[in-house]
Amino acid sequence: MNETHHRVTLTVNGVVREATVPGRRLLSDCLRHDLGLTGTHVGCEHGVCGACTVLLDGEPVRSCLTFAVTVDGQEITTVEGLARDGALSPVQRAFTECHALQCGFCTPGFLCTVTAFLRDNPAPSEEEALEAVAGNLCRCTGYQNILKAVHRAAELQAEEGGA
Repeated sequence: MNETHHRVTLTVNGVVREATVPGRRLLSDCLRHDLGLTGTHVGCEHGVCGACTVLLDGEPVRSCLTFAVTVDGQEITTVEGLARDGALSPVQRAFTECHALQCGFCTPGFLCTVTAFLRDNPAPSEEEALEAVAGNLCRCTGYQNILKAVHRAAELQAEEGGA
């Protein structure tokens, strides 16, 4: 039984990319296997852990629950696209400064989630920050340094004028 393949065009990290994928190809698999962007990690494959979170037209989505054909023509930002002009983003710098990672498997999903969250809420309360990261699972850190990193990223962004 031959499966129909579809041509998709995505703007990934600012670059127009094309791939020919089966209709059931997940966005996470398209990014990793078809486009070679392995920063997006696949954990649970059920949308629970958040490791596969990317930004779709600026909004966080679980790429393991999204079919690549459904996002044809849309803009995707992966962890590889968060840095600007070779410099880490404020969120990436804050995660580094605050030691908000250990094994690093969950980190790409957290970085994408927090990037979108701080864009919409640049000065979050402790409760808002906790709620924002609650959908991403980390088995190593205990979340304390992740929460510190959220607030540090907010500070760094404010220092840079909201960049």
